[in-house]
Amino acid sequence: MHILLIAGGWSNEREVSLNGSQAIQAALERLGHQVSFLDPSTQYHQLASMAVNVDFAFINLHGCPGEDGLIQALLDRLGCPYQGSGPSGSLLALNKAAAKELFVDCNILTPAWEFLPLPPDEDWSCRLNFPFFVKPNNGGSSLDVSQVSTPEELPACISPVFARGGEVILEESVPGMEITCAVLGTDPLPPILIQPADQSGFFDYYSKYTPQAAQEICPAPVSRELTTLIQELALSAHQKLGLSGYSRADFMVAEDQPYLLEVNTLPGMTATSLFPQAARAVGLSFDQLIARLIELGMQDK
Repeated sequence: MHILLIAGGWSNEREVSLNGSQAIQAALERLGHQVSFLDPSTQYHQLASMAVNVDFAFINLHGCPGEDGLIQALLDRLGCPYQGSGPSGSLLALNKAAAKELFVDCNILTPAWEFLPLPPDEDWSCRLNFPFFVKPNNGGSSLDVSQVSTPEELPACISPVFARGGEVILEESVPGMEITCAVLGTDPLPPILIQPADQSGFFDYYSKYTPQAAQEICPAPVSRELTTLIQELALSAHQKLGLSGYSRADFMVAEDQPYLLEVNTLPGMTATSLFPQAARAVGLSFDQLIARLIELGMQDK
């Protein structure tokens, strides 16, 4: 097939996207596909003309555009199939506040949160217990995420997000194990236990993308009962958000109780990424994983 590989974009996760696209392009070529590359940051005006002349698009974008569903909506209108979720599910998963509303609706526990679409008034006070995390409401790769322990620390953490035109979500810290669980098709994959780099304290950008900075143990060394529960919750969230193809759900586990943090619709595909590790645990090589995603995308669209 002739495949359009879409990566790069203009979010602050651009470099992560481009890094992963190198491995994906190599795999596509090994699988015998002809690959054309498009970076929306410089070739956005060419998307339509290129999409109508290929058989399939493989999207490796993080943040906006990509995980917000914009590219998927355009490809749908152009009649070009692609891997992963459609516009609606992508948007709902990327918006952490919206996703949490849906988690609560289907009885999936998630840490207490507060959504700040605008900078708060001077007399505002946060209702959450310290410590808590400050996160961009639409974003990933742990960029601009910080942990706040006192009220005095909060303004300096939320100001940069608002300065870039973003929204903020505050999320109570849940002490415990960090575990992620991928879904491929309709099947949950083995969960992965994440032990962040010592200097990080949580699974931040450094831990995610620096080789050997974090320990990632797959399958997670937890009980069969906890493994099954996490897999069931990951699949339930995938379905509640209306996702397809694949996703990866991130949890904090306190005393064998999982709390769902968020769901990623375009999981990372770098050399150190979690989704390919989970696929390897069930016998899928990176190339086989890419081939399976294309197969699922052709079925769904």
